[in-house]
Amino acid sequence: MPDAAADTELLAQAAEAAGEIALRHFRNDPAVYDKPGEGPVTEADLEINEMLHDRLGRARPGYGWLSEESPDGTARLGAERVFIVDPIDGTRSFINGETGFSVALAVAERGRVIAAAVHLPAREESFTATLGAGALKNGARIAASGASDPKASTVLTARKQLSSEHWPGGVPPFERHFRSSLAWRMCLVAEGRFDCMLTFRDAWEWDIAAGTLIAAEAGAIVTDGRGGAMAFNSAQAKQAGVLAAPDPLHTRLMAYRAPG
Repeated sequence: MPDAAADTELLAQAAEAAGEIALRHFRNDPAVYDKPGEGPVTEADLEINEMLHDRLGRARPGYGWLSEESPDGTARLGAERVFIVDPIDGTRSFINGETGFSVALAVAERGRVIAAAVHLPAREESFTATLGAGALKNGARIAASGASDPKASTVLTARKQLSSEHWPGGVPPFERHFRSSLAWRMCLVAEGRFDCMLTFRDAWEWDIAAGTLIAAEAGAIVTDGRGGAMAFNSAQAKQAGVLAAPDPLHTRLMAYRAPG
């Protein structure tokens, strides 16, 4: 089986190709369809998904396949390695002509992400990581911040995540920011531009698999929203939220999650 570094290179090249397709449709009035109960999807999402399925499948025919834009099944559950793919993460931003959308690609081996690429074509930014080899942005090594104090930290999260129901120990006094793409939020933590990202809503694996490895390889602690470990390629393809932050900050934020 190819080593993880070879898989990372494969993902990075495929993400670049996907970005070219996305930019061809970006701000060019792409057709938009509604997925009942799931939100919008564009012709760009579907074209990228088809290209990735063909390209990655031919390169690694023994790998399983999990994508936001493909019908799911049980075959992937028996695969030792599986592609976890979001053709466009942040589709609403893409539709609105905003640059904060990404292509998020990962390979998981027996539940653990070993290779990842997140590409933001409209921003010309590419993040990659290989298990045990660190994280890169546009080829340069990146590292999470050393933040430890919630009062002085910047956190990427939706406003609804500040509800007191999520914080039995009191809502921590951090500075809130927001970006639409979960994958990008995790990369922003990985490069230290923000100290933390969190969501307590169930998160689809294709939204967070790639970013999980990138943030972790940059030195962040990445868990589900309860502080637990995540195993990918699950039957439900969901995780119980996600929290990514430097170790001391992660610990202190989780203390707010405990009853006072």
